[in-house]
Amino acid sequence: MARYKINIEYDGTNLIGWQENQQGPSVQSLLQDAIYKFCSEHTEVYSAGRTDAGVHAVCMSAHFDLEKEQNSETILRALNFYLNGEPVVVLSCERVSDEFHARFDCVKRCYKYVVLNRPMNTVLQNNRVWWVPQKLNIDAMKMAAKDLIGKHDFTSFRAAQCQAKSPIKTLDVCEITQNGDEIVFYFEARSFLHHQVRNMVGTLVDIGRGKDLDINKIFDAKNRSAAGINAPASGLYFMRAVYSTDDDNKSL
Repeated sequence: MARYKINIEYDGTNLIGWQENQQGPSVQSLLQDAIYKFCSEHTEVYSAGRTDAGVHAVCMSAHFDLEKEQNSETILRALNFYLNGEPVVVLSCERVSDEFHARFDCVKRCYKYVVLNRPMNTVLQNNRVWWVPQKLNIDAMKMAAKDLIGKHDFTSFRAAQCQAKSPIKTLDVCEITQNGDEIVFYFEARSFLHHQVRNMVGTLVDIGRGKDLDINKIFDAKNRSAAGINAPASGLYFMRAVYSTDDDNKSL
């Protein structure tokens, strides 16, 4: 038995998300199919995060086991050969220790969300951004973002179907930058609740539109209806998973 870690880039536009199910193609199912085509082994691929339908990844980390040890470079080339034409590409592959787990060993997950803030819609960035035509107040959003940082009960920012045992999360980074018509929201935390990032972005955008929302009052309410709208999946990107060692996951 040999364990491998891969880093993956994907366009989630036409995928049902990470998790495999019967509703359509997922990142997990495409990878598992490619692995089987390569070496005729059925194996499960575990990721650092389970993104929803329409969400993209710049560098998602994952791992899987093979009964027969293979050369990492051979795996990399083979998976990309069988994924050719699919919205998923494997960026790297390495052999790791049997104790490594892409999900449980991850100490930080990083996301960004991109808003296109201009009167005209887009064709070149379709399904890549959230188009908001109303002029947003960047300073108001930045002020509100500061209150999201730290350890809080994020009940008001979690989806009804969230299966996390506790709504208590610690948000380490919440930054907002603007480059021309693009506004980028950047978040870092050990873990996030289901739809937490999209609900935080939706709330901040509502504040930028001039809606009278107070982050601390939203926390106190512990009710999803107290926060702003759920931002669409199209603008969300999983950026990277951070592990406790710089050599990234006990490489062999």
